[in-house]
Amino acid sequence: MPHSTQGKILVAGGAGFIGSHMVQDLLAHGYQPLVLDDLSRGHRDAVPAERLIQGSIQDIALLDQLFQTQDIAAVMHFAAWIEVGESVARPAKYYQNNFCHTLALLKTMLRHGIRRLIFSSTAAVYGHPQHLPIAETHPLQPINPYGHSKAMVEQLLQDLDRAEGLRFISLRYFNAAGSDPAGRLGERHHPETHLIPLVLDAARGARESIQLFGQDYDTPDGTCIRDYVHVLDLCQAHRLALDALLSGADSALYNLGNGAGFSVREVIQTAREVTGLPIPVRDAPRRPGDPARLVADSRRAKRELGWRPQHSDLETILRHAWNFRKRYDAASNSALS
Repeated sequence: MPHSTQGKILVAGGAGFIGSHMVQDLLAHGYQPLVLDDLSRGHRDAVPAERLIQGSIQDIALLDQLFQTQDIAAVMHFAAWIEVGESVARPAKYYQNNFCHTLALLKTMLRHGIRRLIFSSTAAVYGHPQHLPIAETHPLQPINPYGHSKAMVEQLLQDLDRAEGLRFISLRYFNAAGSDPAGRLGERHHPETHLIPLVLDAARGARESIQLFGQDYDTPDGTCIRDYVHVLDLCQAHRLALDALLSGADSALYNLGNGAGFSVREVIQTAREVTGLPIPVRDAPRRPGDPARLVADSRRAKRELGWRPQHSDLETILRHAWNFRKRYDAASNSALS
């Protein structure tokens, strides 16, 4: 059902990996998204040109102009930096971008009477799990500045809900993965730190091998287990959360994950099967701070939002990611020839 009568949806960070898939999903379901992205980490070609406004959420004058001239019903906020290692090395940069810029966005929204926000959060707010699967009631004990910056925003949102009537839904997701099945959109982080695109890079010869950080964890095959959730399923949850807010729902927090988890060895072996290519592996020591298992309890999102993941199996996640990689490589080679 078309939603154009309810106003436009501002998608901050909408030219990034998850944001660009979100824009595609909103368009397919009758919404009118506007993309705000400074393109420092997003990609101009990932969103329709007529939807893109190049700029930052810290640019108050630009936000004022947008909120004055566009009928904005809600904001979806994906504009964050996400690399854990970089956050440890450059914490001030992460607190500035992820927290301070978000504060600027929220203050401007409220000044213009815009009180609905979908926030892209993370399982990194939990830190080392005290129990599995991890439910929303798990203590927040982040172990790096990235996780801290997201937890700080969540606290800010709760305070603004009480004080200013801001309604928000914060979605804490685990390992976002996969791609648009047709291969039009996918992961293009620079540098890339996510396991699945790194494994596919090793398959296509863009890197010599994939490093296996630790082989002696207390898991069935000795390697870490992570909960991979398909980006299309993430988008479905964001849209359901948006529908809930537009229908008057109260603020809420939800985990998004498969609830199962796959080991690093499983990911590598399934990637070999999907690509039909050898993937060299190099053993490496454990990385400090890597928990053996991270698995989500997503029952609340399923119960309250009606979320129904459609792409939970690892083979589908990897096949879709490989579709994008092949299509992107072919387009790049064509442009160079």
